[in-house]
Amino acid sequence: MRPRVIVVGGGIAGLATAHHLLAQRPDLDVLVIDAGERPGGKIRGFRVGGVTVDVGAESIVASSRPARELITDLGLADRLVHPEPVPASIWSRGARHRVPARSYLGIPSAETDLGGILDEGEVARAARPAPFALDDRDVTVADAVGSVYGRAVVDRVVEPLLGGIYAGRVDALSLRATMPGLWSAMAEGRSVPDAVASLVPEPTTPPKPRVMGLVGGISTLVDALAAGVTTGGGTILQQTIARELHRTPAGWRVVTGPTIDPVVHDADAVVLATPAPPTSRLLTDHAPAASRALAGVDYASMAVVTLALPTAQLPTPPGSGFLAPAVDGHTIKAATFSAAKWAWVRAASDEVTLLRASVGRAGEVASLQRSDDQLRAIALDEVGQALGTRLPQPLDAHVQRWGGGLPQYDLGHTDKVATTRADVAGLPGIELVGAAYDGVGIAAVLDGAARAASTISTTCPPSTPTRQEQR
Repeated sequence: MRPRVIVVGGGIAGLATAHHLLAQRPDLDVLVIDAGERPGGKIRGFRVGGVTVDVGAESIVASSRPARELITDLGLADRLVHPEPVPASIWSRGARHRVPARSYLGIPSAETDLGGILDEGEVARAARPAPFALDDRDVTVADAVGSVYGRAVVDRVVEPLLGGIYAGRVDALSLRATMPGLWSAMAEGRSVPDAVASLVPEPTTPPKPRVMGLVGGISTLVDALAAGVTTGGGTILQQTIARELHRTPAGWRVVTGPTIDPVVHDADAVVLATPAPPTSRLLTDHAPAASRALAGVDYASMAVVTLALPTAQLPTPPGSGFLAPAVDGHTIKAATFSAAKWAWVRAASDEVTLLRASVGRAGEVASLQRSDDQLRAIALDEVGQALGTRLPQPLDAHVQRWGGGLPQYDLGHTDKVATTRADVAGLPGIELVGAAYDGVGIAAVLDGAARAASTISTTCPPSTPTRQEQR
């Protein structure tokens, strides 16, 4: 008899975990239960202007070893690419400025030039960093950075960068959770400037790429994972909600289907690769402390607007894109000139130029209550403002909404994760993976998936021959 592992959640966390399980233990019976209509979760490709592009996450941290190994395992290594060496900018106070170099997530080092993006008084304030005592306490990014360098550094430099990662607010985001390296250095007694100096990498020629992508988009990764799970002997159930989780003498039971006609799935181990709210509900009767902690994790919704514009009527894109500080009141928080950033997008079509704009920050409700048509018009207008020109009407467009797309690493988040991990540690055969725990980026999620699969592969019982096989 084959041991069974159920993976609840068919996003990249669940698919990667299932892939690793089947690779490490081909004898396992792996079942992925996913509420979505297609595998991949918040990663998706969509055809816009004749080119299939990502309408969710579009890149992975280049230094991620688990991601590179997974890409190689899936036979996608020849598709691995890096962005073109063109700069990004910050659209602040009506002008575009290059993202300041030699900084740590926007926090300046002694070598960072803040001229232009900040006025003379703000630059002078940033050049006189004030002391800040951490006292081993969690603080918001805004409190720590603002106290040391002044509020302008927070609003004009740090917030746009972190907003692009977390869709959150620096006045709520936890320094410890979002910048663990900086927090650790400060907890050891270093000043903020000394801690930043220790974290800013030495420049190289040519510069090392910070992110990587795939020809055809990151969505090809989840497509390959889903295909690999099924060809490897696993099963993926789509549009199926896991309603209940129960202990059994032999392991665990997941209940799906309507309450009047439940479907029971027994397993030796269960991986919960779902967002914090559904994970909290499933753990209520088994790990109440973890359930309460996860119930306290908020999520931000966002939308990605993709526009296909006629190339012949456009100026040459100035760099790879720009970030927009929340303090300026714009609806979009970032724009990417996809054809300038990715050579494969540019090569896919001579007639259209693709760009994408992101909308939605934590606590912003009004911006996402607009219709798709309104979001398209706003994105076109605000990108045009940033470029100083009126953009032509799109030949094609797409709006992808991600409700509850990104967990918020607010104050106390690391304590919530620690509480959750400690409580779930008392449940043999249960593993948690996903963006709510160790990082919202794909690289962090893949790292967690690899660890969870390794644990289950080691602890899951071996296969036993059936009676027919014993004969």
